[in-house]
Amino acid sequence: MLDRIQAAMPSLAPAEQRVARLCLTDPRAFAKLPVSVLADRAHVSKPTVVRFCRSVGYDGLSDFKRKLAGTVNEGVPFIHRSVDADDKTADVMVKVVDNTVAAFLKYRNEASTIALDKALAALMVAYQNKHRIQFYGVGNSGVVALDAQHKFFRLGVNTIAHSDGHMQVMSASTLQPGDCVVIISNSGRTRDLMDACEIARKNGATTIVITASGSPLASAGHIHLSADHPESFDKYSPMVSRLLHLVIIDILATCMALRIGGDTLQPILQEMKGNLRSKRYA
Repeated sequence: MLDRIQAAMPSLAPAEQRVARLCLTDPRAFAKLPVSVLADRAHVSKPTVVRFCRSVGYDGLSDFKRKLAGTVNEGVPFIHRSVDADDKTADVMVKVVDNTVAAFLKYRNEASTIALDKALAALMVAYQNKHRIQFYGVGNSGVVALDAQHKFFRLGVNTIAHSDGHMQVMSASTLQPGDCVVIISNSGRTRDLMDACEIARKNGATTIVITASGSPLASAGHIHLSADHPESFDKYSPMVSRLLHLVIIDILATCMALRIGGDTLQPILQEMKGNLRSKRYA
């Protein structure tokens, strides 16, 4: 983002260039200061600060500052990208929740319903023809795969989840045309998942990948459901990415249930809930 601002400098008006230089000098402070202070320090008007943000391709000052903060805030490496080492519990709570909410809103606004519809069509074809639907993931993504298997199992889908690389390769080797596999990965670079995806495709199964755009896995599957976020997979344990993956699975499972139909599913789910009631204390 800072490189983008630097590259745009020659095309900016002189007053906007002063705002750009202020930003490049101390981007962390720029992301936190109110517009009145920014205008005063750059010796420009407040509307000029907003015009600068739009000139470099953002919707306005709020959008610019939010994305700038994500670029410059390294947080506490290997713990969380949005917190500082001296944050109190209340600060951490607000930052973690706000970071998650912002990621969800970004996904809601940018997600491709075309890709989701393609994935749902493939899943429904597999379901209607009584073919297999499988979920693969490793590490944190393996937990998401198990959650997906649980949600789809409740719908009467012939499904299983694998989080072990050897099992994924062996299972992919048994897939056939008409089967469907959903592969979940934060980095999109896990060797076992790439191998399983290639084997499943070679055997004629439809491959749906839930991962970051631009990753090797994103282009390896038939259908890519993007889960983009600012977390570095090399530096942070998946938090926002894991929740985005769970949300995508929830969307797929809910849409699948609606397409199967309430008349078919509701009696089954009602009986399932009734049978589980005895497993709980009153």
